[in-house]
Amino acid sequence: MMAIGSPTISMRTSTTCNTLLRELQQIWNDIGETEADKDRMLLELERECLEVYRRKVEEAANAKARLHQSLAAKEAELATLMAALGELNIHSPTQTEKKAPSLKEKLASVSPLVEDLRMKREERMKQFADIKAHIEKISGEISGYNNLNSAWMTSVSLDEHDLSVRKLNEYQTHLHTLQKEKSDRLNKVFDCVNEVHCLSGVLGLDFGQTVSNVHPSLNGGNQEQSTNISNSTLEGLEHAIIKLKSERKVRIQKLKEIVASLFELWNLMDSPKQEKSSFSRITSILGLSESEVTEPGVLSTEIIEQASAEVERLTKLKASRMKELVIKKRSELEEICRMTHIEPDTSTSVEKSSALIDSGLVDPSELLANIEVQIVKAKEEAMSRKEVMDRIDRWLAVCEEENWLEEYNQDNNKYSAGRGAHINLKRAERARVTVSKIPAMVDNLINKTIAWEHENKMLFLYDGVRLVSILDDYKLARQQKEEEKKRFKDQKKLQDLLLTEKEAMYGSKPSPRKTNSFRKPNGCRTNGNGSMTPTPRRNSVGGATPELLTPRSYSGRQNGYFKEMRRLSTAPLNFVAISKEETMSFASVGSEPGSPPQG
Repeated sequence: MMAIGSPTISMRTSTTCNTLLRELQQIWNDIGETEADKDRMLLELERECLEVYRRKVEEAANAKARLHQSLAAKEAELATLMAALGELNIHSPTQTEKKAPSLKEKLASVSPLVEDLRMKREERMKQFADIKAHIEKISGEISGYNNLNSAWMTSVSLDEHDLSVRKLNEYQTHLHTLQKEKSDRLNKVFDCVNEVHCLSGVLGLDFGQTVSNVHPSLNGGNQEQSTNISNSTLEGLEHAIIKLKSERKVRIQKLKEIVASLFELWNLMDSPKQEKSSFSRITSILGLSESEVTEPGVLSTEIIEQASAEVERLTKLKASRMKELVIKKRSELEEICRMTHIEPDTSTSVEKSSALIDSGLVDPSELLANIEVQIVKAKEEAMSRKEVMDRIDRWLAVCEEENWLEEYNQDNNKYSAGRGAHINLKRAERARVTVSKIPAMVDNLINKTIAWEHENKMLFLYDGVRLVSILDDYKLARQQKEEEKKRFKDQKKLQDLLLTEKEAMYGSKPSPRKTNSFRKPNGCRTNGNGSMTPTPRRNSVGGATPELLTPRSYSGRQNGYFKEMRRLSTAPLNFVAISKEETMSFASVGSEPGSPPQG
């Protein structure tokens, strides 16, 4: 018999078998078995031993095969789980150990790994399921639960063969993208809803009904349903906003037209401030753009109807007071023309307008519109004449100062120690400097007036008379006045020479006579402060000194102003009683540096 197993076990087994065999042979000897029977029974015993060994070998082989199969299954499952979870860094213990382990050891080392990976797979599958549920929910909200993205839903279907971290990250990335898109859509929906709310408030419309027509979930009263953020909802909101803005534009334009009519009627009817204040809400929109009109209800149909009713009421009232309005507008035109010294159009005078309205030949509205056109033209012409008119006012102010200076020079008590004498003396010094600029001012005014006439292709009329003609006459009269002063001065020198000869001849000197033959120049008027303003006529007949003609003299003659005129005496002026300072005041009337010489 061959020993199996370890040497110790084989030796012990062999010793036991030998002992039993010897005991068996002893028994057979005692029995008296023949050698043939002994050989036969030994052969049977050996055959039975072989059967036992063979059976045990078969059982061991079967157990080994089962262990191999279990190990292979575990390793296959391990490989599958590793592939599904993407765990590529795990190595099988059977491959890492240098010493070849037994099958049971291999199986014992692989089983815990498989169990761990199974648990990990279950956890991973749960993560995938949660992410998939979120993706499906958000995709449904975005698409309105009608047209889900089939491509993504196919990819979102759970694949147990790919549960790797890479795949999980792809799902999470897609979920984050959908969450961001949902957030953006929610913000856009809220912005649109807020804009609809604002527009509905301005137009006086029902906000809840407006957004409910787009989608019921947009109405704040519906708490059970989440806000719909689908494309159809966004398109519906955008369409509603466009429609509301269009309606707002129409109503603003309509209301502006109504407000313009109100302002026109208020001005015509001279409506009281209290009556206008009731429409202050709508009048404030005239200077606003469409986006700036945000006051709730300001564009409601009720407000527009109230304003329209007021326009209709004022229009009816206007028809009954048209004649009074025409006269009022004509007075306004005449006042503008008077202030700017423009001749008003006589075709719409008060007398003619009243006669035309009473006769029924002219529609009062047309007549009123004609007067309004004339007012606009008069204002435009006044604006274009402003620069020239300002120069005229400055020139007339200097003429006033010149008249005051002449009166001051004729005052015999100007050097007295009375109160205010030093103030008048300083004013006289300033007046002499100012008056010396008159010739240059007149020339500059003539040049400016001619330039205006060339630019506007019309004559510059001042109360119906051409301004250039007035200025030319003024220059001529001023030149004649200067010549007259020079002639009087020469006459005074001659009188002084005669007096000197008479004294030498008779040896006596007559006592000086007080004279006041130097009278105020002709055509001077006294204003409120005692100064004089030249208001001459074109040609002074019978006067020794010509008058100084200014625009005010023309307007005074035509409008009835300045009726009291003082003329120069025809007798020669006596300069004997005039002081040296008074004589020098005439010589101080010169021209500015660079002004044209006087002829």
